[in-house]
Amino acid sequence: MSSAPLRSSPPRPHRMKKDESFLGKLGGTLARKKRAKEVSDLQEEGKNAINSSLSPASMDIHPEDTLLEENEERTMIDPTSKEDPKFKELVKVLIDWVNDVLVEERIIVKQLEEDLYDGQVLQKLLEKLGDCKLNVAEVTQSEIGQKQKLQTVLEAVHELLRPHGWVLRWNVDAIHGKNLVAILHLLISLAMHFRAPIRLPEHVSVQVVVVRKREGLLHSNHITEELTTTSEMMMGRFERDAFDTLFDHAPDKLSVVKKSLITFANKHLNKLNLEVTELESQVHNVAFAFELMLDGGLKKPKARPEDVVNLDLKSTLRVLYNLFTKYKNVE
Repeated sequence: MSSAPLRSSPPRPHRMKKDESFLGKLGGTLARKKRAKEVSDLQEEGKNAINSSLSPASMDIHPEDTLLEENEERTMIDPTSKEDPKFKELVKVLIDWVNDVLVEERIIVKQLEEDLYDGQVLQKLLEKLGDCKLNVAEVTQSEIGQKQKLQTVLEAVHELLRPHGWVLRWNVDAIHGKNLVAILHLLISLAMHFRAPIRLPEHVSVQVVVVRKREGLLHSNHITEELTTTSEMMMGRFERDAFDTLFDHAPDKLSVVKKSLITFANKHLNKLNLEVTELESQVHNVAFAFELMLDGGLKKPKARPEDVVNLDLKSTLRVLYNLFTKYKNVE
């Protein structure tokens, strides 16, 4: 029986092309992965450079904070500063103030850097405080449009503040970049300029991490940023009096002064079956009381009604001392 002739297998060009195509795709994928890894490594290098300066605390660094252009700079608040009770109080006081001013606009601010960066809330705030109307688009979605609005709003702010010698610690890029320190400086300056009826916590400072790219490498360092000083300095009442000296240099005598003024107050209030035991928490209807004092011929006190309402002991003592000097000999 004869056997069938053996046939050699024909070449399979299609398989070769498929292999070549596969290798090409594999090579492209590997190249893309390599580029992605380079970007990832760069971001990781940036995070490590920043986090190394934050020891022992650590902070969550966004990737965009590490991809900087040459000589570009970013600032971030050290997480330990964000946990400071006085810093938290400052942020809360400013948020509550902005919401109070804009209550008729039905605007509710919850997070300063997220709600103020595009200029919309700042526009409404300045228009309300300054009783003016800014020539800007009401709603802008694009980055260019938002920055143009911010530019207009900040120029209006600068026109208000520059004549009074304010140091401007913010700019369009900082506000739009959600730089919380710059936003806080702006709001504090507006609150001080318009004499907002709020009490800002005194001596609030934060540690700020400044990251700058030089010669392709990221460099970081800490600086201390002062946000608030004393109430008198912030609200423009620079003339010191005996109570400034008492609080700064003789706090041990404070209880004696308080006791004397409480005794004086109760001498007259007891006639109305009223009694004061705590100066900080028992003063009410202050604005009306200020009007009565002026009508009675007393000089205008250095303190403001809202200072007393906000439980500022120094202001309360000033008001009582004003009354004491005029009526101390009245039975």
